[in-house]
Amino acid sequence: MKRFPLKNIIKLAVRKPVFAIGLVIVLAISYLLELPETGVLPKSDSGSDFGSGSASDEIGGLCKVNSVYDGDTMRLTCGSQKTKVRLFCIDTPEMEQRPWGRESRDYLRSITPDYVSLQAYDKDRYGRIVAEVFDGEVNLNQSMVEQGQAAVYSRYCNKQTYFALQQKARDSNLGIWSKPGLHQEPWNWRKQKHASK
Repeated sequence: MKRFPLKNIIKLAVRKPVFAIGLVIVLAISYLLELPETGVLPKSDSGSDFGSGSASDEIGGLCKVNSVYDGDTMRLTCGSQKTKVRLFCIDTPEMEQRPWGRESRDYLRSITPDYVSLQAYDKDRYGRIVAEVFDGEVNLNQSMVEQGQAAVYSRYCNKQTYFALQQKARDSNLGIWSKPGLHQEPWNWRKQKHASK
């Protein structure tokens, strides 16, 4: 393959504006192809069992909170990309598990600011980003567990901090730990619900 010195390329671009425009387009396309999808920058392996991927991602910048759907799911706009986020390491009662699901959702709404940052770990089978959500330095996922508004989803969580926070909430009978029931194990409630269909 013949190589063109930069000096020759510049001369050609000056003489032939069409060549310059084409060069700019080629460079722009190659740059865009190198960009990660939706501003997600690859990082190291997280060991997460969520979804099919295993790469940890950090979403650059702040994301606007559009809505909090339930205690472990929110809709965000990160840059120009709208996305659903599933909170990593936690599971909260479903909205049908009254009053627990509503209380969990309402608590997450109360602690969630207009803008958050994410530490993304994976995508789940529904295409949601699985992430820890932050208000500055405050980890909202951990706050949910600490206040008894979420259980640790042990099948998908290997971070001991979550288990320690859950034990403190259980010992203090906070939130879902104030009364025994399947609201403490939403994954089992969902399994029973699907089995009865």
